[in-house]
Amino acid sequence: MARMNPRSIIVFDGVCILCNGWVRFVLERDADGRFVFAAMQTAAGRRLLQEHGLDPDAPASLLLLDEGVPYTDSTAILRVLARLGAGWKAVAGTLSAVPLALRDRAYRWIARHRYRWFGRRATCVAPAPANARRFIR
Repeated sequence: MARMNPRSIIVFDGVCILCNGWVRFVLERDADGRFVFAAMQTAAGRRLLQEHGLDPDAPASLLLLDEGVPYTDSTAILRVLARLGAGWKAVAGTLSAVPLALRDRAYRWIARHRYRWFGRRATCVAPAPANARRFIR
């Protein structure tokens, strides 16, 4: 199990298929292990959301804690992308040119429809044994 004070923690919706896809995407590109993960349905995930003013019972936002600084929505996504290598850093830079209000509106629109479009599981998916140490419970 990961420590509770890593450089960057991504708190995600563990029952959301789209969100789990995002976690797999990050895991595959984060060879240095900069990011650890907490499903918002776990005690640690709920606590982190509450500490940063987010409702764990109305999961509409992704939370990134980057060296203790909280980021949500599109800004969280872009900060993660920027640390996944030069190509993804360029993508994040390009998307950063889109005004924040517009980016976050698009993010929230997708978040509101994610279960309908991508589905949800009854319970959180257990991480693969090779990645288990990168998940906070």
